[in-house]
Amino acid sequence: MGRVISFEDRAVAKLRDRLGEAESARADLLAFARGHSGAVASIHRAVMAGLEAGSLDDLLTVVTDDWPAMLGLDSVVLALVVGNQAFRADRNGVQVLARPIVNRALAPLGAVEMRNVARGHQLFGNDADAVRSEALVRIDSPAPLPYGLLILGQHGAQSLDTPHGGDLLLFLGQSLAAMIRRWTMAD
Repeated sequence: MGRVISFEDRAVAKLRDRLGEAESARADLLAFARGHSGAVASIHRAVMAGLEAGSLDDLLTVVTDDWPAMLGLDSVVLALVVGNQAFRADRNGVQVLARPIVNRALAPLGAVEMRNVARGHQLFGNDADAVRSEALVRIDSPAPLPYGLLILGQHGAQSLDTPHGGDLLLFLGQSLAAMIRRWTMAD
């Protein structure tokens, strides 16, 4: 007489494994959604603060002094080319640069580049040695309006495996470009 083999134990074990995987995936998705929601809110707060600036000088102060805390960053630098002159602004003030420095920094970049680094971009100035994660965001405007680079840095390496962060930074850069155009066209 034949023997009956019960597949029930194996089937139940397999279902439990699949349920565990589904629960883990759900928890990961929730964590991502919460983090993404927080990032969206931070970017929106930063853009609103920039929109409320009363002048171009006030906008530079918002970007370099207020945005680091709003966005959870250690360093923010704005490098701009205005006519034949270039400058960089950070929390320590504004320094004049040679225009080719900014143009060389922009040349290899797309709209947004996020990366972990051993040392931050040279435009961070004295903060470059401490930066381990950076985002470089183009500030594009048609000639003769200012153009340049928004450089965001953190002292610790970051997980950069999601395209959503790049989309948010693109929005931040485009918003900043529009604000700069507004103030430079008003002058």
